[in-house]
Amino acid sequence: MFRIAGAGSVTAARLSAACCRVVTSKQFQVHGASLHVLSSEASRKTRNGPAHRTPPSWQSVRAMASAGESQSKINYIFYGLAVLFGGGGIVYWWSRKYMRETSKDGSTLKKAAAPAAAASKEATEPVAETPVTETTKSEAPPAQPAAAEAPAEAVPDAESKKLLDATPQSYPDYEVMPEIPGHAKYLLIGGGTASFAAFRAIRASDAKAQVLVVTEEEELPYMRPPLSKELWYSDEPKLVEKMKFKQWNGKERSVYYNPPSFYVEPKELAYQENGGVAVVKGRKVMKLDPQKQVAVLDNGWEIFYDKVLIATGGRPRNIPVFERASQEVRDRVTLFRGIKDFKRLDEVSKNASSIVVVGGGFLGSELTCALGKRSRDSSLKVIQMFPEAGNMGKVLPEYLSQWTTAKVRGEGATVKPETFVKRARYSDGKVILKLNTGEEISTDHVVVAVGLEPNTELAKESGLEVDDTYGGFRVNAELEARSDIWVAGDASSFYDIKLGRRRVEHHDHAVVSGRLAGENMTGAKKPYWHQSMFWSDLGPDVGYEAIGIVDSSLPTVAVFAKATEKDTPRAVVEETGESLRSVTETEAEATLPAKEGVRKTKVFDLANYPFALFPHPESATDEAPAPDVEAAAKLVAEVEAENRVAPTPKEDYGKGVIFYLRDDVIVGVVLWNLFNRMPIARKIIKEGKQHQDLAEVAKLFDLHADED
Repeated sequence: MFRIAGAGSVTAARLSAACCRVVTSKQFQVHGASLHVLSSEASRKTRNGPAHRTPPSWQSVRAMASAGESQSKINYIFYGLAVLFGGGGIVYWWSRKYMRETSKDGSTLKKAAAPAAAASKEATEPVAETPVTETTKSEAPPAQPAAAEAPAEAVPDAESKKLLDATPQSYPDYEVMPEIPGHAKYLLIGGGTASFAAFRAIRASDAKAQVLVVTEEEELPYMRPPLSKELWYSDEPKLVEKMKFKQWNGKERSVYYNPPSFYVEPKELAYQENGGVAVVKGRKVMKLDPQKQVAVLDNGWEIFYDKVLIATGGRPRNIPVFERASQEVRDRVTLFRGIKDFKRLDEVSKNASSIVVVGGGFLGSELTCALGKRSRDSSLKVIQMFPEAGNMGKVLPEYLSQWTTAKVRGEGATVKPETFVKRARYSDGKVILKLNTGEEISTDHVVVAVGLEPNTELAKESGLEVDDTYGGFRVNAELEARSDIWVAGDASSFYDIKLGRRRVEHHDHAVVSGRLAGENMTGAKKPYWHQSMFWSDLGPDVGYEAIGIVDSSLPTVAVFAKATEKDTPRAVVEETGESLRSVTETEAEATLPAKEGVRKTKVFDLANYPFALFPHPESATDEAPAPDVEAAAKLVAEVEAENRVAPTPKEDYGKGVIFYLRDDVIVGVVLWNLFNRMPIARKIIKEGKQHQDLAEVAKLFDLHADED
């Protein structure tokens, strides 16, 4: 133990603070005040925890000083100097003897007039607990007995010891505890779906785990898919306040994964005997120190951690024409991503006369359909534009992309393919867009939905690697970037042991990767192989699910069949009661036959059913077809003979399966209005085999199961 004289001097305070930062000894003593250094592993794990005495608040120390005792005044002065120079990484604890002899209101305890009688009473009667105040939580355990605390600075005489031992231990005073814990066994950075999946996995493996989530948003963890789907079809008058929506089956649910009562207040987390999850909202982690295992927040506060997950997700990508535009234009542009953006666009759509959606991918097409539906009951005009030839042109084969474009137009929107904005200016309350076609469009508001940029600001300051090709934090197959640091969700560039290095920006990937990271944080050491899926709904009647690498530049082979009333997003939600189809697909996977791995299907003759086998034009070959695909091959030949293009969007693609090929191996699958079949597609991709007859593979999906 080191003793530094002159606690009231600035030099002494600076010296003690410096010692606390760089030396790993157990305790420093500065003229009556103890400082416990938390650089050792044991002390980090229990920082702010019940194994320590409750740190005094500024108010309580001030009350002590007001009592007039010289020692109290010295401690009060030192408290201020130590906080000023000591930094946020150290917890300051007062000496056991002084704090045990001082009551909560700051006055000194008087010695008992009859210590022998007090000792006798102690021996015959149980020690009464201090009454619990309004701010005390019933689940908080009392402070540890004296044997578990740090040793006292001086051994008291026998009379004083009896008095101190008879003094009841109080519960922590939560009102004066720091708002943010100084230590977390499991620290999760980001409050999205990946963090939600991670803390569920952690708590499943470690029932008493204390998990701290730090998020920049002012929201508890919530699901994003309804923000561009079901919420727009709700007739709830207080939609924005409640953030509840009706699923396609009419069942109401909240966008939040858990109610507020599920979470623990951050300041109380360390005292939860059975663990829990706490969320710090509106704060950003600026830096990680992997060696010291410290996270630094934007307010300078430091959190020691044992395991940390980076699940920072991504931020909406903007386009240069709007980035360079005037402030008046930028004020009328929404980069759609979270609840705040939904609330803003919801309000705009109720008052605007026109809205332009820039982007033809999943999000842009979903928002266009949703806004188009609203336009039917108002004077709102909705325009969608994108540089591709059709909606979701980077994912779907050209013929299916064209069909989807026709579907979006049918929802009430004006769609402009092969169109992009060259200039944007503000005039008379409107945004004027000059297009590459020479046309000018006047609109009240613009929504940009052109993808995400992974949030990797932490990388540079924390010594973490960023993938130059795919973006995101570069991690291994176990999603680990460095020792005790994992990354999940949109921000991770992970190694897929089947498909190679990838980065995925979908809800189900956040669920799958978050769950895997949480399991590995508790010691599972599992690699990433479970292929995540994604889905998109163009209203309640048309939807599709996809898995693996779905890139329209790859050769594709599709098998379609006539749809029934059960082949819609509305029908699958009515059947399962769940709108998050990543959940329904997981449940479907659990029901697969254990031996075969896929569901049984009846054998059918291709010539007797109303479907066709449509290879992508780039994948057409001159090889003779197998006997059981003669009917399909004949139709393909007829199409190629006419114009060498795929079927026109006039075709009614009721339901079907589209295979994406790389070196004759299926690497991606799209299920068009075909639900509860994703486990089959996942197994096919996992096997990684070459298939000579894809018509036989299509039989596994039982396209005609619901036909009469």
